[in-house]
Order: sequence, then C-alpha cells, then structure tokens
Amino acid sequence: MDERLQKQFAFLLEIDQEKNVFRQTHLSHHGRRENDAEHAWHMALMAYLLREYANEPVDIARVMLLCLLHDLVEIDAGDTYAYDPEGLKTQKAREEAAKQRIFSLLPADQAAELKAAFDEFEEGKTPEAKFAHAMDNLQPLLLNDSNAGGDWREHGVTADKVYARQSRTAQGSKALFAATEEILQKYIDNGTLPR
Repeated sequence: MDERLQKQFAFLLEIDQEKNVFRQTHLSHHGRRENDAEHAWHMALMAYLLREYANEPVDIARVMLLCLLHDLVEIDAGDTYAYDPEGLKTQKAREEAAKQRIFSLLPADQAAELKAAFDEFEEGKTPEAKFAHAMDNLQPLLLNDSNAGGDWREHGVTADKVYARQSRTAQGSKALFAATEEILQKYIDNGTLPR
C-alpha cells in the first residue's frame, strides 16, 4: 500500500472517533444524547433537502462537505455547548490545535483542502458557509422542538440566548429563520424559554 493511501486510511479511522463525541442535544422524541457524527450527517441531509430556502444559490455539494467537516475538530477539542460561556472562551484555540493535528494526518494536498473548507465554515462569509451555519442552528432546534424544549429547560437557557444563536440562521436562510421564530415563540409563550 502506498503512503498516500495509508495516510487517507489513517485519517478515515481517526474521524470515526467523532461518533464518540456526545453533544448536549438529545435525539428526537426523548432519545439519548446525539453524537457529533449524527449531528453532521443530519445537517448534510437537511441542507440537501432544504436547499431551496437558501438566500442565495449555493453549491449544495460544498454545503454538505462543510456540514460533514465542521465538528471533526471536536474529536480533540470536545463539544462546547452553545450556551456555555466558559467553554466558549477557549473554544477557538482548542479547535485550531485540533484542526492542525487531525487534518495533518492526510496527504498535504487534501489536508490543505479540508483545512480551507473548515476555515470557510468558521468564517461564515460564503453563501455555502452561511447556509451550512443555518443548518447547524436549525438541526438542534428541531431536535429540541421534538423533545418539548427539554434541553433548553435542563440547562436553564433563556429566549434571548437562543435568539442570539439563531439569528445567524437568517444570514443563510430568511425563510428558515422565520420558521425558527415560530418554533421559538411557542416555547416563549408556554414558559419553557423565559426572557
């Protein structure tokens, strides 16, 4: 086996570890906590199915790649809960170190390609990155909705915090942000998401 293929196999086995990184969000209908790989897979399929709601035309294959790559760094960095202010302080540094280690397992050309895609998602400037971010916000919201807002309740999350995070959805899809607002209003009205 040549060195290039050995490196590709090593990377593929390493990213299997994403299945061991559990998030705070539970699977739909009160299932166990989801893992990062499930989250990324769900986002990629959502992006494909919901692409008609993107604010701008997007290269859907690129969006799906960004969705699939965006949390690989959590193999080393761990999942940082979106509403954890202490964890958020060190998130970028932890994820940058993880990006360098994990993607460097690949041959140099593919390492550069995937690092650039990861950075594109993080910067959130391209239409594809904006739409991928919309999926990253919408996916846990849909799961939380299916669980009657249980994850928000469990962590004492307020409506203002959820709106602050969800506001990025509008950059990728105004239509999906409108649907998000409908869902959130239901939980504000019933007291699950206090102001």
